[in-house]
Amino acid sequence: MSGHITSDELAFVLRSLGQDPTNGELQDMIREVDMDGNGTIELDEFRKIISMKMKEVDAEEELRAAFKVFDKDDDGYISADELMIVMANLGEQVTQDEVQEMIMEADTNGDGHVDFSEFSKIMMAAGPTF
Repeated sequence: MSGHITSDELAFVLRSLGQDPTNGELQDMIREVDMDGNGTIELDEFRKIISMKMKEVDAEEELRAAFKVFDKDDDGYISADELMIVMANLGEQVTQDEVQEMIMEADTNGDGHVDFSEFSKIMMAAGPTF
């Protein structure tokens, strides 16, 4: 045992945890934690990467749970009607026009509703809640 992990070994571990990093992402991770600059990861550096990746998984799970609150019919999209219901349940008095404007702002692909990817981008841009 050499006491360090190569990028190939890191890729194997991350894939076994359900992640699928590209080679570029792997190199970025190594650069971010490789304190001694030797291009490999020591045990403490490895722990840091795994901790970062697990936080990403937790954040995605939280986002998926939040998305399900809005996606009342479980079709994978948030419609204006679904958003209106959630806003009313939260005690927010919004007009149909305001709800439509919110959907249009989040709907980056122009299909008339918000999918999980679009929802995630809006929520992540909103700040450290997730």
